Amino acid sequence: MNKIEFKPPMINGVSASQVFLPHDRDQTIQTVFQYLCKHFAHILEPEWQQRFTEGLIYDSTGQILAVDSPYQANTHIFYYRFLAHEIHVPFEHQILFENEYLLIVDKPHFLTISPTGQYVQETLLVRLKNQTGIEELSPIHRLDRETAGIVLFSKKAEVRHAYQELFAKRQVQKTYHAIAAYEPELYFPQALNLCMEKGQPFYTMQINPYGEPNSETLIECLEHNKTWAKYQLKPHTGKQHQLRVHLNYLGIPIQNDPFYPTVQHKADDDFSAPLQLLAKSIEFTDPINSQKICIESTFDLSLSYQSNDK
Repeated sequence: MNKIEFKPPMINGVSASQVFLPHDRDQTIQTVFQYLCKHFAHILEPEWQQRFTEGLIYDSTGQILAVDSPYQANTHIFYYRFLAHEIHVPFEHQILFENEYLLIVDKPHFLTISPTGQYVQETLLVRLKNQTGIEELSPIHRLDRETAGIVLFSKKAEVRHAYQELFAKRQVQKTYHAIAAYEPELYFPQALNLCMEKGQPFYTMQINPYGEPNSETLIECLEHNKTWAKYQLKPHTGKQHQLRVHLNYLGIPIQNDPFYPTVQHKADDDFSAPLQLLAKSIEFTDPINSQKICIESTFDLSLSYQSNDK
């Protein structure tokens, strides 16, 4: 009889993470608790103690481990990621479309898509898992925390790759809206083809004027009030921060952009000035059932919006 692989349950929308226990380790480590404290040094020991006490650490067979459970090399364990204190993001998402395999969601500003850093429960993925109970739910593409609008999620692991291939083969038409300064000297529509590369700080991007173009965006001006303009952006590539960097290159950085042209650090609980960038619509042919899908965000950007920045 084949042994049934243990699958830990989803708890509060959070799926268990898996960690392998290697044979080659510090020989002073005798327990799983000691290994986790050293392997994840950024997590305080009392937090690991609490997870063990609450029965949130399993071995590969499904046995709940204790603080003194011995280290077993060449096996794996499961743990859950929770934060003792997490800032609430006071904006709500909306499910716009759903079929057997796909979920299309309107993401608000400031909501991170997947657990990272100081956010777990306050992420779109965990909120959706709590709402739908679908543990295999997974984002198909990414959207910056600061950006609002359309995001796709696969409901079943076996179809995830088919949807990701659409993006890899550029068979998805994404349209964005952005509010930025109006410059009468600039002409539109225009297509930007630029070489983008990692910048400083490491989480930003920059333009290399001498490099081979690797990013392309079609930009149109939809309307303006002589001070601000609403631009329509259609990216043909998907570089990190592409739209933000391209508008900044033109000398019209997106309103309230905390990274471009200069990095401005804000408090994590400061929701007063959202980046004026919106993933407005998406079009593609569903690779599973050949259905033509065209979805538009219920959010909008207004020229009358007044930035809190001076």
